[in-house]
Amino acid sequence: MRRLFFILLMFILETAGLGIRWYISGHAPWSNGYESVVYVAWAAMLAGIIFGRKYPMVIGTAAFLSGISLFVAHLSWMNPEVTNLVPVLKSYWLTIHVAVITASYGFIGLSMFLGILVMILMVMRNNINQQKVNGIMEQLTTINEMSATVGLYFLTIGTFLGGIWANESWGRYWGWDPKETWALIVWLNYAAWLHFRFSKGWQGKHMAWWAIAGLFITLFAFLGVNMFLSGLHSYGEL
Repeated sequence: MRRLFFILLMFILETAGLGIRWYISGHAPWSNGYESVVYVAWAAMLAGIIFGRKYPMVIGTAAFLSGISLFVAHLSWMNPEVTNLVPVLKSYWLTIHVAVITASYGFIGLSMFLGILVMILMVMRNNINQQKVNGIMEQLTTINEMSATVGLYFLTIGTFLGGIWANESWGRYWGWDPKETWALIVWLNYAAWLHFRFSKGWQGKHMAWWAIAGLFITLFAFLGVNMFLSGLHSYGEL
């Protein structure tokens, strides 16, 4: 109970921190790499609180993911400075589109880490604890799928909203910009993953492995594209 209270307290403090940064900067606090990673940490913890009300292991996993995200955000190559927005970001779409599509990474991230946890439980399973571990794995797999489903809904809505913003800013809805292309790859990966879970022989470790593989696809779409590829979305400095 104390650990849960501490986690909830830290979540409230992070929420307050985002609100204070929003007030100081005058714009939504997810306009660059640093702010986006902090926001993903917040979204991942929110997903853990929503889906882990009856399962402390889910909240613990979300707290672990959120901690890793905050650690990455405060590495030396991330710039925490509050800066002015570049002209293209001075739009209400920053608050809507970026908030929705970046939040999807938090829910997808929780799904991926739950997949890793399921794989760990598979390794720990033996004849003595098999029944208990199987029950836990079944619960985690269900929450895994629920979190990925919410993430996919957010990603879908965010992509459509991004198309509307792109039309207002650049005069076209879709242009195969690297960020757009990799957002589509992430969407296709999770759409396929959530459909294949109904296929015979794909339950269990196959879905867990797929969720783990999605980690690298999503990380590249979220951070790698800005680091290694150039395009119309390259204004979001790390």
